[in-house]
Amino acid sequence: MLKTFGLTELEQLVAKVVPEQVRLKRGVGVLGSMAPDGLTESELLTTLKKISSQNKVLLFQSCRRSGGCGYTNVLLPNVIKRNVLENPGWYTQYTPYQPEVAQGRLLSLLNYQTMVKDLTGLPIANASLLDEGTAAAEAMIMCYSTANRKRSKFFVDDAVHPQTLACLRTRAEGFKIEIVLGNWRTVDFEPIKDDLAGVIVQYPNSYGSIDDYTEFAQRVHSYGGLVVAATDLMALTLLKPPGEFGADIAVGSSQRFGVPMAYGGPHAAFFSCREDQRRRLPGRIVGVSRDADGKMALRLSLQTREQHIRREKATSNICTAQVLLANMAALYAVFHGPGVSKRLTGRCDCCCMPQS
Repeated sequence: MLKTFGLTELEQLVAKVVPEQVRLKRGVGVLGSMAPDGLTESELLTTLKKISSQNKVLLFQSCRRSGGCGYTNVLLPNVIKRNVLENPGWYTQYTPYQPEVAQGRLLSLLNYQTMVKDLTGLPIANASLLDEGTAAAEAMIMCYSTANRKRSKFFVDDAVHPQTLACLRTRAEGFKIEIVLGNWRTVDFEPIKDDLAGVIVQYPNSYGSIDDYTEFAQRVHSYGGLVVAATDLMALTLLKPPGEFGADIAVGSSQRFGVPMAYGGPHAAFFSCREDQRRRLPGRIVGVSRDADGKMALRLSLQTREQHIRREKATSNICTAQVLLANMAALYAVFHGPGVSKRLTGRCDCCCMPQS
């Protein structure tokens, strides 16, 4: 390449391509003036640990929102880390398209769906979505489509996580849905009773409060709207399932189940709903079937509603998932079992009480 351009050194090529006024005249170390000559990997890690040790943790009382806004640092069991997260055989975010060679991964995803159904108290769940914010946006679109796109108001409680609200506002703009922000206790639905598609509440909310939405859900249903609960799987091991207080849809992130924070993502979202909404459910669904020999086999179910269909007829434009992370969450639940998961949640509750 250099010969083609009549050059002899890479530096000459850089000089011709990059303007002189934007080029640095000095070398750049990884840490700038702290290490101008660069560091080895081990030296870099040691230096970064020293820097991070200077962080000061704020007291809980000084934070207005519940710490993390849905993100929590968790311990990933080494057996899952080594055999799943670091295993190339599991390296995909997609649901398996060849069930005959992926029964193991499909079984893990079926466990994930079963776990979500049990904890949310709703009869059908998908095999994960991208994150809690996009899952909430998909729930809003489901409410909108259930109303035959004739109701364009969607109420959002002001205690939902801020990133969820941001996703809802972005998605609503394209569908001409109006976001009505307010407090679930004081909102008056009378002015929008004929245009209310649905509502979303956070459970527990972004400030750490746990509220009973039973009467609120009944009020929303009386106006013909659907109730979406953005919730936390770990908290649901102790709390009343959303399906029992009247939620039609439950969404959230499974990050609490052994998935590292990873600076905010990626994380696997979950989505569950009532049985009569199954054909509007976004994302992939793993189902139980029979093979040619009559033995139980797993496969992707109800694919025509969202993939093998005309674009304008599809339930959603979501064409992917976070299957690797969903499998990690499912295996985290299997590893700990229901008893240990409840004890972990109880321990979290005890640690939070002195700070609330």
